[in-house]
Amino acid sequence: MKDIFSSTAPVYALNRPGYPKALFDYLESACSRRECAWDCATGNGQIAGGLSAFFKEVRATDISEQQMAHAYKAPNIIYSKEAAEQSSFADHIFDLVIVAQAIHWFQFDAFYKEVRRTLRPDGLFVVAGYNMAVITPAVDKILADFQDQVVGPYWDPERVYIDEHYQTIPFPFREQETPSLVYEDRWSLERLCGYIESWSATQHYIKAMGTDPVPQLMETLRPVWGEAPLPLFFPVLLRAGRK
Repeated sequence: MKDIFSSTAPVYALNRPGYPKALFDYLESACSRRECAWDCATGNGQIAGGLSAFFKEVRATDISEQQMAHAYKAPNIIYSKEAAEQSSFADHIFDLVIVAQAIHWFQFDAFYKEVRRTLRPDGLFVVAGYNMAVITPAVDKILADFQDQVVGPYWDPERVYIDEHYQTIPFPFREQETPSLVYEDRWSLERLCGYIESWSATQHYIKAMGTDPVPQLMETLRPVWGEAPLPLFFPVLLRAGRK
């Protein structure tokens, strides 16, 4: 797995979108046992924090110690540095294994072998994520141009799985029906640009070009954004299955 986000861990923690309460309601209802969950590639611990409300224990892992240093803290969340494809966990201990906004970076076959090894026979495996938000037509057009044209050449090839809504990832599990979910929030223009600053493609662009494209994007957006925060709608990507 590539470690792309360690260098932007503080920005990532402050500005990444969250997940709707309805996602955690679904996970709680779909798991008949709620003893122990694994939040793999936890990042800033958004999923781990939500799971901690109804799981006795949450094991949250990432390859980035910098990310976990900025993660959500709770007494029943145990953070550790682990590779998704080769963890130190015992066999069949998890009632839930979930990966949010990260599975496109994994070696699928090796990770799925690890899921099968660590998941209980009746456990649930979940893939979640999100793509670009829907805001207003004028803002959306500018953001689409920035995403596709300005930093477009700097996306890692794995990005295609998000563009395809995780529908084209290998998924060798008995797929379960999942709800259609949307994460809603109100953001300032500065918050949006902080989120875009954390994109892997933005960081690759800065490294390659020696300049940050986000300030110019902010100035382009300002006339159509206005001064007040705007509502954002992030459609949630969601797949779930059992062994």
